[in-house]
Amino acid sequence: MAYRMYDLIEMKKHNIPLNEDEIRWMVGEYTAGRIPDYQISAFLMAVWFQGLSDEETSFLTMAMAESGEMMDLSAIPGTKLDKHSSGGIGDKTTLILGPVMSALGIPTAKMSGRGLGFTGGTVDKLESIPGLRSEFSLDEFLQVVKDVGFVEASQTKNLAPADKLLYALRDVTATVDSIPLIASSIMSKKIAAGADRIVLDVKCGSGAFMQELSSAKQLAETMIRIGESVGRKTVAVISDMNQPLGRAVGNAIEVEEALEVLSGGGEERLRELVIRLAVEMLQLSDKAKATEEEAREEVIRVLTDGSAKERFFRYVERTGGNTDFQNSPSWKAAYQEPVYPKEAGYLYFCNASEVGLAAVILGAGRDKKEDVIDPAAGIRILKKLGDPVTPEEPIAILLTNKKDSIPAAKEKLLAAYSISQEKPEVRPVVEEVLGK
Repeated sequence: MAYRMYDLIEMKKHNIPLNEDEIRWMVGEYTAGRIPDYQISAFLMAVWFQGLSDEETSFLTMAMAESGEMMDLSAIPGTKLDKHSSGGIGDKTTLILGPVMSALGIPTAKMSGRGLGFTGGTVDKLESIPGLRSEFSLDEFLQVVKDVGFVEASQTKNLAPADKLLYALRDVTATVDSIPLIASSIMSKKIAAGADRIVLDVKCGSGAFMQELSSAKQLAETMIRIGESVGRKTVAVISDMNQPLGRAVGNAIEVEEALEVLSGGGEERLRELVIRLAVEMLQLSDKAKATEEEAREEVIRVLTDGSAKERFFRYVERTGGNTDFQNSPSWKAAYQEPVYPKEAGYLYFCNASEVGLAAVILGAGRDKKEDVIDPAAGIRILKKLGDPVTPEEPIAILLTNKKDSIPAAKEKLLAAYSISQEKPEVRPVVEEVLGK
């Protein structure tokens, strides 16, 4: 049945619910180029003001998921899992979780994105390894999972194309910050990617899109309801992003930090979040343990006995990467500049998104999609929130091959932190787990 876009805008303007056929028609016609941007822009703004019901959000999610190819992972035995992070500074958990799940005998097939702005992309981090490929045909995508136990590939152009079009429009019409639109965007890609069960890492804080815990919980609950409505068991871990995760912000140095965790060590907060996410994934799988404590013991075992690390290197080799990547010249920055605080005290507050932008200035990220990333650029975080600091000790080290970027990056990094004579209360890295 044909509808008029004008009528759908009018309905949403007055908060009259749309049915499945109306939403599918709109998404299909817009993806085909038969509805102009200005009408969809009006609709998106109406949604921003009026919201969407759970039913409408599910309809929109599935219409976007089915606007392109739907991955069929049935050739991979067992329950397939996927993990999604809503984006953060220094978040390299995906690099670790694939090998961990593989070592536990649980296949994971993940489509990952590239970084834009202050958040880094998993694909960019992996591609800092010389020779490693992240683009595969469907047959090769499935074969890598069979060979190694996991895959972390760049998103195909035909996966949820409606979402790409709608997101680009939201980005220029001030309608990005709508929970139903964020939730449907994320979940449409997860559903199209074919996983049976989904674990979400919803970031909360100064370096996250959702800065308030209440908003993060609302987004998590909306995505859980979408997953459940289409038969995908979904769990959400709400994690703190009021400071960078771990001690590395960049590409090559984040891969190195991921290897530290895969070797049984790593910074405490990063390690704890990885274990929490891995436990949730394990408990959603066919190999779920009787108790969470048993699941945690299993995760820690593969992190300490070398089996997860071995899977990482197996993946690098299978996808054409140089397994001696840590000695690659492209991993060595020409300039290493320490950054000293201007006063003594405790690190009291961190605007984590500004830390991410400082890394972009150094060459570790993109302002525009066509920008080229320098894998060696980044920031080593030496002091975390609550740590004592003095002007004699650096709080971070800037890494770059662009000497002229150092002054601006240093200024932005120092402005991102505040120092107090009072030691702050530091939030736990895992705030809450929903959907269990």
